[in-house]
Amino acid sequence: MSEQDKSHDNPGSEQTPPEDAVSQAQRDAEAVVEAAVEQAAEQPSPEAEVQALRAELEQTRKALAEADLRAQAEIQNVRRRVEREVANAHKFAVEKFAGEVITVADSLERGLAALDADNEALTPAREGTQLTLKVLLDVFGRFNIEQIDPRGDAFNPEQHEAMAMVPHPDAAPNSVIDVLEKGYALNGRLLRPARVVVAKGE
Repeated sequence: MSEQDKSHDNPGSEQTPPEDAVSQAQRDAEAVVEAAVEQAAEQPSPEAEVQALRAELEQTRKALAEADLRAQAEIQNVRRRVEREVANAHKFAVEKFAGEVITVADSLERGLAALDADNEALTPAREGTQLTLKVLLDVFGRFNIEQIDPRGDAFNPEQHEAMAMVPHPDAAPNSVIDVLEKGYALNGRLLRPARVVVAKGE
């Protein structure tokens, strides 16, 4: 039996017509093209990529500029702090020494008060002590050591230490009527408060 006769005898074995195969191939090709177009549409264009890179570079530049400003500010703060600490170190370098040497002034003043002003024999000693005390106070002045003698002033708890409060009819209440020990300050910083007696209000 020939092949032609077999095809007539078996209708289910007929092959797809050429026209259908061409149509299917066209549809497949169109699907591939559409997929490629969609994929290309999803990808950014070169111009968009350039714009994105520029935006990223601008953000990086701003971040670096802000970091630089913060670093410069921190450097300035550190420099000012160091300068302030150095200035204070110079300003108060003699603080410990001053705290010790003011006791010399105390001794001279107590010695001067103990000398009888009416005794002419003690005049040379009194004048010598006065001169020594004056020289010492002049040295204090050159080093910005200030003596605090608040007799007659209003009591100031920041500079004075009240040792006693007594009634005094001729003095204003809360005023200093006697100074037991003078105070001292170095460049405005209190070295020792003045120890005083304060008038008590009635």
